[in-house]
Amino acid sequence: MTPSARLLRAPWQPGPASAGTAGPVLVSVTEFTADSGPRSVGVAVNGLRLRRSWPATEGAVGIWLWTDPVRRRSGSVSAWTDVRHLTAFVRRPDHARTVRAFRGHGTTRATAWTVPHWDAAAVWRAAREILVGAAPWPAPSYGTGRSAR
Repeated sequence: MTPSARLLRAPWQPGPASAGTAGPVLVSVTEFTADSGPRSVGVAVNGLRLRRSWPATEGAVGIWLWTDPVRRRSGSVSAWTDVRHLTAFVRRPDHARTVRAFRGHGTTRATAWTVPHWDAAAVWRAAREILVGAAPWPAPSYGTGRSAR
């Protein structure tokens, strides 16, 4: 991946915890690279469907969906009050159905880290550096209250 990767980003979708982000926030970055163009579109459509539930997703600060259509990649940059709420979302039936539907039809990467306070611009910059290949994908690091970036 090169820094010239073209990322398209959906507007920030706040979650119910967006107003109370004075303390540490868990940031999650995901990427799915589909094995075909039609599957890439399917993943993006399912992501938009999940995004509609964001205002009612407990513990969600918010989410950006992103896509790199030329490379058949898409994913999310989401923010959470804690790992418990992120895990609850990952296990939700609608999310699990999406994961099962595309399992074996591409590759997935994910990472997460905790920031000491919410700064949307700084979080997007850090996530974008990872997504365009300007920074390596870090191992997940969260739960300590310390920033991993």
